[in-house]
Amino acid sequence: MRGTTGSTGHAGGVLALVLALLLAACTGGGSGDTASGRITLRFQSLAWQQESVEANKELVKEWNASHPDVKVEYVQGSWDSVHDQLLTSFEGGEAPDIIHDASDDLADFAYGGYLADLTDLLPPRLKSDIPQRSWRSATFGDGVYGVPFLQEPRVLIADAGLLKKSGVRIPTPERPWSWAEFRQVTRRLSGNGKYGVAWPLKEPVSATLNLSLSTGGRLFHRGPDGKVTVRFEPADQVVPRTIHDQANTDRSASPTTLGSGGSDTLPGFFGGKYAMVPLGFSYRQQIVQQAPKGFDWQVLPAPAGADGLTQGVSPQTLSIAADSPHKKEAAEFVDYLLRPKNMVRLALGDWMLPTGTQALKDPALHTAKDGWATGTALAAHLRSAPAQSVRGYPEWKDKVATPAFQEYYSGAIGLGELRRRLEKDGNLVLARYQR
Repeated sequence: MRGTTGSTGHAGGVLALVLALLLAACTGGGSGDTASGRITLRFQSLAWQQESVEANKELVKEWNASHPDVKVEYVQGSWDSVHDQLLTSFEGGEAPDIIHDASDDLADFAYGGYLADLTDLLPPRLKSDIPQRSWRSATFGDGVYGVPFLQEPRVLIADAGLLKKSGVRIPTPERPWSWAEFRQVTRRLSGNGKYGVAWPLKEPVSATLNLSLSTGGRLFHRGPDGKVTVRFEPADQVVPRTIHDQANTDRSASPTTLGSGGSDTLPGFFGGKYAMVPLGFSYRQQIVQQAPKGFDWQVLPAPAGADGLTQGVSPQTLSIAADSPHKKEAAEFVDYLLRPKNMVRLALGDWMLPTGTQALKDPALHTAKDGWATGTALAAHLRSAPAQSVRGYPEWKDKVATPAFQEYYSGAIGLGELRRRLEKDGNLVLARYQR
């Protein structure tokens, strides 16, 4: 009896210790409650430009000043390593509560159960302010796993002096160039060691697929069974054929920039070697900072096809970790961060466009200076990128599409071989993810 009594007493002591440790864990630092009962949320931001980092930090500071019971901790992340870093943190149970990412990186995390479904967490104001076409980019299955808040159309950055001197028609969002006219213009602007266009296609897949929406290209086709297959049809071929012919037939596109990143083309652009460079809208900040004094440049819409100015985008998103113990408070912070005036601040800081309809009306986004008005006029034409919900897309892109497009653009293979690789080799990859 004494032994039993002693054993029971020992068990009670162990139980008390375990409860104490659990209580300490629940009230400790990190994502949880502080000793005073205040909730702490970790917000991982991928902002990297100085103006953008400052805007994010200022908004966090303002939130903390007006919400004493819910403190937000700013955590700096990096676009270069975010996918692997998030995967590690999810699996280790150390993910931030609020996650900044891009919609084309969310599929595996959403299907893997790492992200919270935001359908019932977000307020009606935010749901109705962002168009359905943007919400589609963060919708996987029946759930919404991110709030799309910043988007970046691809535009033509042009040397205004060279264009004016050549006498070519200057396109506008109301009257853009067709792809055929764009090819003619680049021929006219070429010669004497100069090129009409420099395509920076180090990452050729997303640029090609997103611009191909303007010509009615889809590439990925989902069948009645929900499975996706690749079909490289005539509408998908207009943009790649234009780029290929500019580089290999017309000699109006610089062959040396095909393997370059966008920033690599700027010195040649400033030096008059290229009349135009297709770039993401946010590159305007680098141009403002780096252009020689007196250099005259302008923003032009990308060429239009059968579907007009339509192009695909992968918006930046804010998600909430499935493991966060404070999803409701995290959603309230996301709502605060994305109020119209705050969304404008984030857009201006990143030199991008907001997704919100109220934010897009802000006069600061409609000025002619630095091409803001041209970019904002394209917002209604932006659609979810073709590959958003395709499982296996990263492997298809890295192992099949990237080398195939690179070889086609360099002239090493023809259109038939490009099609064979994208379809035959590509569908073998996608099939593994759809068994």
